[in-house]
Amino acid sequence: MKPRTLLAAPVGAALVLAGALVTAKATAAETPQAIRDQARELFRELVAMRTSAGAGQVPAMAEHLAVRFRAAGFPAEDVRVLPLVETAALVVRYPGDGSGGRPILVLAHMDVVPARPEDWQRDPFTLVEEGGYFFGRGTADIKQEVALIATTFMRLKSEGFVPARDLYLVYTGDEETTMATARLLAKRPELAAAEFALNGDGGGGVLAEADGKAQVYYLQGAEKSYATFELTIRNPGGHSSAPRADNAIYELATALRAIEAHAFPVMTNEWNLGSLKAAAAARPGSLREAMARFAQDPSDAQAITTLSADPNYVGRIRTTCVATMLRAGHAENALPQSATATLNCRIFPGTPVAEVRGTLQRIAGETTEVTVIGLPVEGPASPLREDVVAAVTRAVHASHPGVPIVPDMAAYATDGAIFRDAGIPTYGVASTFIKDSDSFAHGLDERIPVAEFYAGLVHWHVLLRTVAGRP
Repeated sequence: MKPRTLLAAPVGAALVLAGALVTAKATAAETPQAIRDQARELFRELVAMRTSAGAGQVPAMAEHLAVRFRAAGFPAEDVRVLPLVETAALVVRYPGDGSGGRPILVLAHMDVVPARPEDWQRDPFTLVEEGGYFFGRGTADIKQEVALIATTFMRLKSEGFVPARDLYLVYTGDEETTMATARLLAKRPELAAAEFALNGDGGGGVLAEADGKAQVYYLQGAEKSYATFELTIRNPGGHSSAPRADNAIYELATALRAIEAHAFPVMTNEWNLGSLKAAAAARPGSLREAMARFAQDPSDAQAITTLSADPNYVGRIRTTCVATMLRAGHAENALPQSATATLNCRIFPGTPVAEVRGTLQRIAGETTEVTVIGLPVEGPASPLREDVVAAVTRAVHASHPGVPIVPDMAAYATDGAIFRDAGIPTYGVASTFIKDSDSFAHGLDERIPVAEFYAGLVHWHVLLRTVAGRP
């Protein structure tokens, strides 16, 4: 998961999705203490593992979890650790009786971004409970969901639960870097056959700043693709005492200014329109008016101008490309033989990467080399399914009764884009509610509320039973 800005909206103002009026029987008090203790202990163990890129601990985490699943009664053939270079993935099959249709995937990732212990107030690799929060690297992104989902699978097994369809727990090992394990898993026939996927690394709820009460829950059904391009100008160069009329640095600067001035077309889907409509009432003045007007009429020029001027919203209505790095020249007394800029683009769902590259090429000019870096993914938006909405609503309301469920399109990227690209509709259904001011994923002193961790046990227990056809 990447850092996000949630579109906070008051309960009375949010758009409640169709099918959301579901009464849930479960309450937080119904989670047995033994299950709560089991989840906390697993959470502690996972936070202690340094699973950032280069540390080599993801395979150890996968094996550790595999041992736990086998001990909980899952047959060895249904628990698979899949190594990939220095990382690994874990797949656990929970077999159903076949009466409920195609399988469902439950996604999360085991890796985290790095943490420098000397910069933290507490050891980032020790789960610390303090002041109503759990602190530690990965507590919010997303080892809490890894622990909660795993504990719920094992709890359901101990209860003798038999789903109506197969459930697959799918833990990737490099979401924060290359997403190579997700690409590998999405091609496996048993997983590719899934009807849809539930992603613990997307969506989630907002707590009010003033009183900490649950305010709104975002069901994520789309996310922007992540693509990086390099723009390069080449030149014969020469001695700096004899300047040429064509200079690679100046030409690159001209190309970058042209790209800066370009606005990609405004685009909409049911996810960004729904979230903007729901959040409009929570925003002040012109921003509130712009969000409401855009949701009603996406061609409203004034609304587009207002939203485009706000960094938190421009990415929700169009593709964006921004220069992030520069390198040029080889000596202070020599004319540059090349100049290169790195552009990071967040591409609206359904837009081909090749189309964005073509636009950049046209704007930058024929003398500019435009190169795609890495393997970007073109994940489409998922359909807004009433059965998914109803199941998520039941799960959310089990701990937070009456909270509105609102559609959302994320400006960040997750493994969910890989599975959508493979033809599997994917929905961000994270259990955690948190204040915007407490959101420190990827940052110092990462944390989640202790109460929300335990509420997550209710969330996943209700959600998995519901989608598995045995609510």
